[in-house]
Amino acid sequence: MVAVEVEKMLKLAEQCLERAKSFIGREDESHPSPSSIITTTNLAEPSLVSGTAPSVAVSPGKIVSPQEPGMDSKLNSRRGHCRVLSEGGGEVSPFLPPEVFQRFQAMESLDTRKELTPIEEASRLNQKLKANYEARLARLPPAQARIQKTSLTLSFQRQMMENLIIAKARQDALQRKMEERRLRLQEEANRRFAASGCISEEEQEQRVLYTNVLEYEQDHDWPKLWKARLKKYPDDVTLVSGLVSCLLSCPDHPVMKLLKRHQYKVYNRLYPIVSKSLPASPAQLIKPSHSTQSLSIPDSRRSASESSVGHSLSSNASLNITTSNEHRAKEAELDVDGHHTPNRENSFEDLEQFLSQLDWKPSHGDHDMAFEPSQLVDQESLVQDLEMRALKDHLKGIVKDIHIAIDQLLSLCLLSFECLNTASSKDLCLASLEEAFFTPVWSPLLALFRKVHRQRELSFESSMRLYQEASPGDVGVAPGLYPQDPAVLHGSYPYESAVQELRLLCGDCCPQKKLDCIVRTLRVICACAEDYGCLHEAGSKTAAIGADDLLPILSYVALRCELPQLVSECAALEEFIHEGYLIGEEGYCLTSMQSALQYVESLHTGGFLQHNSKFT
Repeated sequence: MVAVEVEKMLKLAEQCLERAKSFIGREDESHPSPSSIITTTNLAEPSLVSGTAPSVAVSPGKIVSPQEPGMDSKLNSRRGHCRVLSEGGGEVSPFLPPEVFQRFQAMESLDTRKELTPIEEASRLNQKLKANYEARLARLPPAQARIQKTSLTLSFQRQMMENLIIAKARQDALQRKMEERRLRLQEEANRRFAASGCISEEEQEQRVLYTNVLEYEQDHDWPKLWKARLKKYPDDVTLVSGLVSCLLSCPDHPVMKLLKRHQYKVYNRLYPIVSKSLPASPAQLIKPSHSTQSLSIPDSRRSASESSVGHSLSSNASLNITTSNEHRAKEAELDVDGHHTPNRENSFEDLEQFLSQLDWKPSHGDHDMAFEPSQLVDQESLVQDLEMRALKDHLKGIVKDIHIAIDQLLSLCLLSFECLNTASSKDLCLASLEEAFFTPVWSPLLALFRKVHRQRELSFESSMRLYQEASPGDVGVAPGLYPQDPAVLHGSYPYESAVQELRLLCGDCCPQKKLDCIVRTLRVICACAEDYGCLHEAGSKTAAIGADDLLPILSYVALRCELPQLVSECAALEEFIHEGYLIGEEGYCLTSMQSALQYVESLHTGGFLQHNSKFT
């Protein structure tokens, strides 16, 4: 009697255990793990652009690691290379490491609608068979389980093996079919790019990319639908805009895959330079600090920090890392890229070789080996020249890579959709590609521009502080182009609306949008100048202001913006704005802005201190 009760209790316990297992399994399927929840939450934040690497945008153009405040110390302990030492002490780099940047790109590119392969389907089926096998054994009484376990196990193993064999055969057949399709599409691409003689690497890469486009169109219907619509309405601008938006929203399209590869390549070359400050040079003993933040440091603190010259000047740690990162980028990319100029590599090698031979700190026992002041100044100047030469060459190479990348992306877009090969459609497509490309990489790219133009920004900041309370007349604005009575402005200052418009420039991450902001600023200046002119001569219609009047006003507006980075922003725009835009109104506005910035940079030198001086 007791044995029967015990057997019933054991059977009941086994059933409870089986139900608990099935319940836990259903809960795991319906509720993702905490790590996946964190990942999904991070990806749900506003990404940098549709079809680009997602990250948390904290300030315009700046990328930070998507982590919660409570996780800060834990993650920083695991990724120590994210923390850099700047002049202000230990700071967390505002830029993601390249491997994390690439990981976010890959996570967004995952296609959730991807079909399972036959092997994956068989694996899931075998998992269900195993669960049923274990449940059936658990339901059997112990006596029957010992008898039937062998036969059940053999049947279970046979079914699993049959599933794997069938799946393997289906997988092989599918691979043969895909290979046949790939060869057929490759032949079609070769006919499209038929050429006599040897094929260059660029042409071969173009054929491979076009083959990938044909394969994508075999598996997706939306490109055919868009082509049919545009063929029916070729002049519809809204259709062109919709097609480009749809293309940029598909991360698995070959155009977007190529865009992400180029983004990673550029970001990987930028990160070693912009994530770590260049070592402080001993030239700080004689020359002022080259850091923008150091302008706000008191002289006593600055002299104390400048007196410690015992640190080694080895720049190998910050510059040599570029070589390893570029090598890693080449391994990560599938495309062929050999756009590295010998001059840039030689500049880094010369700098590293020179720095390794220097010993700025004399030995304790031999004071005769100490450098003379004149020798120290010469060597410090040479080090700074080498540093700047290396930065400029590095920036020049990155700018060249970006131009090549955008040209390849536009070419692949036109190959994918021949209906876009018109002047207006091509301009719209180019603008959309530039916005998608620059948004995640603009912040580190601008940081490199600011390193190169550091001296100009310091000059701008010095003039800005010297003229922070200046009136428009102090920088050469004609008396008739601004109100002399402050009461007329009702508590504001002249050209305040233009200043507010120009400040919006730093919030964009696309060169074309930044250029549009400059154009709007100059239009606001012209409108304000006409209004102020009417105040002096009531009822009169003043003519449009000329260049001699515009440049001093624009200089005053730039001063009131209090943004030294405008110097680097405009330098970057000059590199990336298409030549066609530099001929018309946009080019005139950009040239005027650069002239105004140069004038502001020269104000602190004392050459333009006379009031009401004429801008030349």
